[in-house]
Amino acid sequence: MKLDRNQVPQAGSLLLSEPFLQDENFSRAVVLLCEHEEESGTIGFVMNKPSILNLGDLINGLDLVDAEVFVGGPVEQNTLHFIYFGDKQIEESRPLGNGVWWGGDFTTLVELINSGKLNLSQVRFFLGYSGWSPGQLADELSEQTWIVYSESFVQELFENSADQLWKSLMKRLGGEFEIQSNYPTDPRLN
Repeated sequence: MKLDRNQVPQAGSLLLSEPFLQDENFSRAVVLLCEHEEESGTIGFVMNKPSILNLGDLINGLDLVDAEVFVGGPVEQNTLHFIYFGDKQIEESRPLGNGVWWGGDFTTLVELINSGKLNLSQVRFFLGYSGWSPGQLADELSEQTWIVYSESFVQELFENSADQLWKSLMKRLGGEFEIQSNYPTDPRLN
């Protein structure tokens, strides 16, 4: 895959953090962009940072008590969000491409899972989100903090373990990124 450093992010793109990004919220992060508008900014979810909580810790009375919850980002960590993949099954869901859908009515989601129409492995839950004000992400891209990844990624996103997702996607980029995927988090340990 040839990397285009000038690629413009859009809803449905992934952002891969550069290997040595020191921000603890985004170190080796894979962020799924859900909204990217020049005038209002950007919203996304970190796909590979599991929290210490599960859904049962957050919402009483759900049959989905063991559902893993990820830290979506540092913004509004008192809010719960979700994405799912497959066919659109929730009217209010927003398409992100590659069969991935963002949000919708939570009660409908629970009903779909409980009835077996949607498998829990097709859903990701997030506390909080990642957000960039207008122009902020463009600045970070010009500083080469992020790599925009727009290839098909659904299989990697939902089938890789959280600790392998970033590495798997970096390897798919090939070249220097495949090599960097094996670097230690702290380069002094190399």
